[in-house]
Amino acid sequence: MGTTAIKEVDKVVIKFAGDSGDGMQLTGTQFTGTSALLGNDIATFPDYPAEIRAPQGTVAGVSGFQVHIGHAHIHTPGDNPDVLVAMNAAALKANLRDVAKGKTIIIDTDNFKRKDWEKAGFEEDPLTSGILREYNLVEAPITSLTRTALEGIGLDNKSVLRSKNMFALGMVYWMFSRPLDYTERFLKGKFGSKPEVLEGNIKALKAGFNYADTIEAFSSASTVLPADMEPGLYKNVMGNEATAWGFLAAAEKAGKELFLGSYPITPASDILHELAKHRHFGAKVFQAEDEIAGITSAIGAAFAGDLAITTTSGPGLALKGEALGLAVMTELPLVVVDVQRGGPSTGLPTKTEQSDLMQALYGRNGESPVAVVAAKSPADCFNMAYRAAKIALEHMTPVILLTDGYVANGSQPWKIQRTKELEAITPHQVEESMQNWQPYERNTDTLARYWAYPGMAGYEHRVGGLEKDELTGNVSYTPENHEKMVHTRAEKVQRIANYIPELSVDGASEGDLLVVGWGGTYGSLLTAVNQCSGNAKKVGLAHFSFIKPLPANTAEVFAKFKKILVCELNNGQFVNYLRGELPQFSYQSYTKTQGLPFRVVELTHAINKTLEEK
Repeated sequence: MGTTAIKEVDKVVIKFAGDSGDGMQLTGTQFTGTSALLGNDIATFPDYPAEIRAPQGTVAGVSGFQVHIGHAHIHTPGDNPDVLVAMNAAALKANLRDVAKGKTIIIDTDNFKRKDWEKAGFEEDPLTSGILREYNLVEAPITSLTRTALEGIGLDNKSVLRSKNMFALGMVYWMFSRPLDYTERFLKGKFGSKPEVLEGNIKALKAGFNYADTIEAFSSASTVLPADMEPGLYKNVMGNEATAWGFLAAAEKAGKELFLGSYPITPASDILHELAKHRHFGAKVFQAEDEIAGITSAIGAAFAGDLAITTTSGPGLALKGEALGLAVMTELPLVVVDVQRGGPSTGLPTKTEQSDLMQALYGRNGESPVAVVAAKSPADCFNMAYRAAKIALEHMTPVILLTDGYVANGSQPWKIQRTKELEAITPHQVEESMQNWQPYERNTDTLARYWAYPGMAGYEHRVGGLEKDELTGNVSYTPENHEKMVHTRAEKVQRIANYIPELSVDGASEGDLLVVGWGGTYGSLLTAVNQCSGNAKKVGLAHFSFIKPLPANTAEVFAKFKKILVCELNNGQFVNYLRGELPQFSYQSYTKTQGLPFRVVELTHAINKTLEEK
């Protein structure tokens, strides 16, 4: 980088945005991976269109990737970009409102012709209208410069244009003192069999880096020093990837084979894809013809003695409802992963929401209780997948694991864990010493029935969807037996509260306001609570990973605060659940249903407003 001055910054938020064919997800992922390897803490937010191929150059077709890197610990992908890379006019139109005055905007001027800005919805040329005068605007003919850099290497025009994202990435690498060699190694692995494409991408990357080093628009480069993180071996993981690994670890720890029966659905499909890579760990993956076949195949695997998983999103969970009731009735261990997205119906398939909570809690016919847990971050998906499997195997019950599109597609550093260091998992199965075993005989503490599966001589039994006799498991229509079994199944799930961690509080442990959240809102809520804790008021955060049942000390925690504010990405589902479970407390609600995660600024405003209210 020569003699260019380099200044240190604590953190930076960068948004790469362009047409869905411009490779912005790859560009953002490469910047993220490089920063993670340099030791930065990171959080990402991929944002892409639902349409397979929206009209080119339109706002509907804009694909974005936001990454927040820091020397300090990072909990969110950032409210507003410090740097916006807009590869066309539509990308600028879609993201300009999020960029604060004085921040940097890099644009590809080759895609700002009249037809481009008109298609994007601008009434006049944004480069000459004055709307960008208060920004640090970097105008670069990225497309033309990429063509020039790749002349004579034999690439067709389409392949040349696909390389322009590497030119933009090279520019941003220079801006933040990132080395090129990590991405060069990635490109060699990806395009090793296509030497012309490999050469083109590497040349474009270096050309963008060198271009940024020569233009006056960048007076200096910046760098973000490594974060002070707990010692260990880390990997940058996405939420769906971590979910898959959590199940693999649970199967290994429990001494069970893993079976996944699923039907592809956005944004859950990557769990299916990831587990399919690990047959060498004994994972069996079945891509079913529909959602019902996915869950019923998993129930069959549970009956046969496997750790059984099925994955889906909100619409698929609705289709799985009847079969999930069968798993409740047969009392088999099963984990259902619901990667939530905006609804109803097809809704917003690539946008995040927390609107499946009521469905997870109650979305089945009859009295059909299941355990419900939720992951709070991409890395936490590993922990909660492992925990969901543990609950299912030890308590003989279906468990629903709720993640969401933001958590599933986001990424962060994850400290790699050794299987031997993980909490033990002891499947609740029959033992050879048991005399006069009955299929619905129960553990007196957990009320879990003992698991017997084909191949265990002497433990043959029938299962099915009709009501069971309380001991034999035979079909029973006796009114008193049905009522007893309804209460027993409910109490069995409730007793899980004796085996899960107590609710903890970040910030003040008692005082003026308790902020309550669940699932993937954790990072934004924690950041907001930390920002509001500097005033005279005492603010704490109680974030729920265990929802059904609630932690045993929930009421005790709530009683220590004057006010309770429940924040969630739906229309108030968790607050209504709390009102039913713990009606002795008064709750206030703050919600958002825009297909986007909470911004910290929104939450701090809501917290301060609640504190000021009498």
